[in-house]
Amino acid sequence: MAKTRMVHQFGLGSSIRSRDYTQAAARAIRDALWHNSLNVADAFGFPKDAMLIDVEIGIQQPEAVDTEALLDIFPYGQPRISVVQGGLDVDKPGGGGTTVIANAAVIVSFDMERAHD
Repeated sequence: MAKTRMVHQFGLGSSIRSRDYTQAAARAIRDALWHNSLNVADAFGFPKDAMLIDVEIGIQQPEAVDTEALLDIFPYGQPRISVVQGGLDVDKPGGGGTTVIANAAVIVSFDMERAHD
């Protein structure tokens, strides 16, 4: 397979009140995706399901993220999600809770070697 990176997209998401790490990660992914309207699959004559989508989420509590729930964000393609230590947890003044901030990197690739008929 000749996996070739075509697009890098970056996003930021937060959970301001509920301290929901999955929600912050989902918002970061959506932020990355919705900053762009890309037709790279069409441009190269590939079906959208051929998109190889690698997602890396940086968040303070990686174990608290439900990666299966994040897969539902992608309407097509083959997403793989990894969660690593990163992002920020910001305590509110006076003990009023914590805001969770996640960063997302979404990389879209294609196998540029087509099967020969």
